[in-house]
Amino acid sequence: QVQLVESGGGLVQPGGSLRLSCAASGFTFSKYGMSWYRQAPGKERELVAMIPSSGTNPNYADSVKGRFTISRDDAKNAVFLQMNNLKPEDAAVYYCNARCQHVTCLGRPTYWGQGTQVTISS
Repeated sequence: QVQLVESGGGLVQPGGSLRLSCAASGFTFSKYGMSWYRQAPGKERELVAMIPSSGTNPNYADSVKGRFTISRDDAKNAVFLQMNNLKPEDAAVYYCNARCQHVTCLGRPTYWGQGTQVTISS
């Protein structure tokens, strides 16, 4: 069974840092691009960061560039999001997403985790 399990969320002050983790199982992790999305109350879910299956040239939303870093460890089937200099507008539920980037799995759906809450409070 495919599983994506996020962890590392919590309450942090503005300017603080958090490191989110996503543990994946049930699929060939190395063939999938991995992304972090977030959704705040009353807002649409938005893409925060994406790292391709190759591990190179990650992409970031303009709002987090220079503050967030996405990384992956294929040996551990895990993707991470290092969040620095957090701002109140970063508060949201953060979701891990997996999308196939290999011909052998292109017919598969994307996978989602259950989300982890990030709260910014002074």
